[in-house]
Amino acid sequence: MAKIFCVANQKGGVGKTTTTVNLSAALAAIGQRVLMLDLDPQGNATMGSGVDKRQLELTVYDVLLESASVAEARVRSEKCGYDVLGANRELAGAEVELVALEHREKRLKAALAEVDADYDFVLIDCPPSLSMLTLNGLCSAHGVIVPMQCEYFALEGLTDLVNTIKQVHANLNADLQIIGLLRVMFDPRITLQQQVSDQLKSHFADKVFNTVIPRNVRLAEAPSYGLPGVVFDPGAKGSQAFVEFAHEMVERVRGMGRRAP
Repeated sequence: MAKIFCVANQKGGVGKTTTTVNLSAALAAIGQRVLMLDLDPQGNATMGSGVDKRQLELTVYDVLLESASVAEARVRSEKCGYDVLGANRELAGAEVELVALEHREKRLKAALAEVDADYDFVLIDCPPSLSMLTLNGLCSAHGVIVPMQCEYFALEGLTDLVNTIKQVHANLNADLQIIGLLRVMFDPRITLQQQVSDQLKSHFADKVFNTVIPRNVRLAEAPSYGLPGVVFDPGAKGSQAFVEFAHEMVERVRGMGRRAP
């Protein structure tokens, strides 16, 4: 059974897409079957997985409007080793079109159920706003991975996200929980970042992943080559940190299985 995780944060520019594509590539590299699902109309996760969003015949837009299945719309990224359900500008129109449809927030969940046996992990790159698209992601997921920079404003944004997840958990998806907070773009030389990191650990305890993703030039360069950093430069510090994070995710998922009733 596939474990479905949203990579979400209502604050923009915190590394959601970088986290999604690099974790997808790292999980694939350690032998997991992965579907990377792009729910952002900008299509950055699609392009960052070596897939040209302009060439796609079918996208997640078609899946949400039930004119195609996930199996029909997904494409294989041979360079990265995982499947991609891509997005492009068309997806922006789905917001308006979904409003009038039945079960509008559960359409992605129903579509993913059909390919449940094909994957170990489904990772969903969510847009920064709480939109109908993000809601579809949250309704279909078992949990949320929250990438965040260790800065003061990031803590404020985290409070908003936690409240959103509580509301979705209460009203639409009782399985939804925060799986963990991932510290990204981390520079231990900056005292404030160390202080915020300590605050996170004292407040959220084991919800903070042990792995820390350092600020890394090679990770930042990789999208311009249409690849995750893990594929672009496997030896880079940031890439190795994501492989470490993939192992931690696999362990955490096993732990979820043990805790299940």
